[in-house]
Amino acid sequence: MGAKEFDYYIFIDYSENLIGYVILSKEQIKECMPRISKFKHYKELKNKGLYLKSMKNLFEKNNLLKGLLGHRITELRQNIELCSEVLDFCKNKPESNIFISVDDRQYEGFMKLIKIIEGKRLTIIREGKLKRHTIEYKSSLIIDTLLNIKRMKK
Repeated sequence: MGAKEFDYYIFIDYSENLIGYVILSKEQIKECMPRISKFKHYKELKNKGLYLKSMKNLFEKNNLLKGLLGHRITELRQNIELCSEVLDFCKNKPESNIFISVDDRQYEGFMKLIKIIEGKRLTIIREGKLKRHTIEYKSSLIIDTLLNIKRMKK
């Protein structure tokens, strides 16, 4: 990825019993790149607790959530509801090219639901297929980090 520019970017991720998404416009994604440069993939970290505390402060200090077009985190059992919100967003943007990254575990189910929408303008990729150091990969770390912060609160 990385070469084609999209109007909107949607990232759906899952962590234990939580699922969430973030939606960014192409303008927002360019704006937030410098602010998320310190984000890392949670699984690769040694000191997870310290990292999450630091990232929580970064979210608050930089008002990162206000820079998102949309976001939501909920319990995994509400994944159909969450996916339907994403589908509604896509349906309401009929002229837009939309990039969607879906957690590997949720990919098959999401693909069954997305058939409702005409798909030529949608590019859907498994999270595990994102190439490191691309805008898409770095942006996917926003929802990854949010999910892990929320999970650690519990």
